[in-house]
Amino acid sequence: MPAAPPRRTLLLNASLEPLCVVSVHRAVVLVLNGKAMVLETDGRVLHSEHSAVPLPLVMCLVRYVHVPHRRTVPPSRRTVLHRDKNRCAYCGGLADTVDHVQPRSRGGRHEWTNVVAACSRCNHRKADRLLVELGWELPFVPHPPRGAAALFAATVRTDPSWTAYLVA
Repeated sequence: MPAAPPRRTLLLNASLEPLCVVSVHRAVVLVLNGKAMVLETDGRVLHSEHSAVPLPLVMCLVRYVHVPHRRTVPPSRRTVLHRDKNRCAYCGGLADTVDHVQPRSRGGRHEWTNVVAACSRCNHRKADRLLVELGWELPFVPHPPRGAAALFAATVRTDPSWTAYLVA
């Protein structure tokens, strides 16, 4: 059984900075209109009656597009787990949930500097207490993620061929 074609294509600016993820259909239209070129393909080709286009996995625009402002990605379970590499901030075990360092019930905010990945056991033990009340310490200071990988972790599952282009 042949592998299913990818549904998404990573689109880079002419500077090779990640811009967004587009459908394969949109990617092919950009290539056919001469607005983008294919950088990575899996070897498969899309055929029409008069032309053939390599199936794009990664492509870049021919001309640079100015992006005025990149907003930060809000913390979600998926993005926090990605930032903390699926490791519990308290015990170092496999994390499956997130925890507010300063509990929301005590005025803590839902922001990058107050949210960490945690395993269910540690999250339950900590409950709505402060770290000093338990004698616990964080091994790192939580911070907003940097780089393009953080932007894409929030929205899509990345393809392995994108890794080299999403390096922070």
